[in-house]
Amino acid sequence: MEPEANHRVYDRPFERIRRFLDESRCHLAVSLHSPFPEERLRIMPVEKAFPMTDVLDLLRRRDFSHQRRLSFEYILFNGYNDSLDHADALACLLKGMDCRVNLIRFHAIPGVTLKSTDMQSMEAFRDRLNNRGVVATIRAREEKIYLRLAVCCLRPRKTRNRIGV
Repeated sequence: MEPEANHRVYDRPFERIRRFLDESRCHLAVSLHSPFPEERLRIMPVEKAFPMTDVLDLLRRRDFSHQRRLSFEYILFNGYNDSLDHADALACLLKGMDCRVNLIRFHAIPGVTLKSTDMQSMEAFRDRLNNRGVVATIRAREEKIYLRLAVCCLRPRKTRNRIGV
């Protein structure tokens, strides 16, 4: 009985994801932003609780081929996660998954040193993914509130309230 209890404790962070997938028919969008766990952890502390590789293993066991869509959100940062090596690693990571990658231009925020990637680099990244069999699109316009929520995780906790999130 002891190993089962330990298994449940280990699985608990993923229980919400499993429950969402089991009980809804909603589309699912996962924030990724880097194919490399250590790099992702630097900009997304959630990597510690929900390691990308474990989330992807869980999602690979699900069927997203019908009316339900699986997408990955990927904000491109100049010189950080926008290289073609990143695109190649991302294509390998998502190989065989019925999904789409939404490439999003980063909009500068005060206090954040990350910079926006130019459109030429975004198009090259998109084209590399598409050529390697991963459907990728560039989001041309996002609504202001969506952007504020998406980049909130990049701000230090003590400054989040200043942007109203």
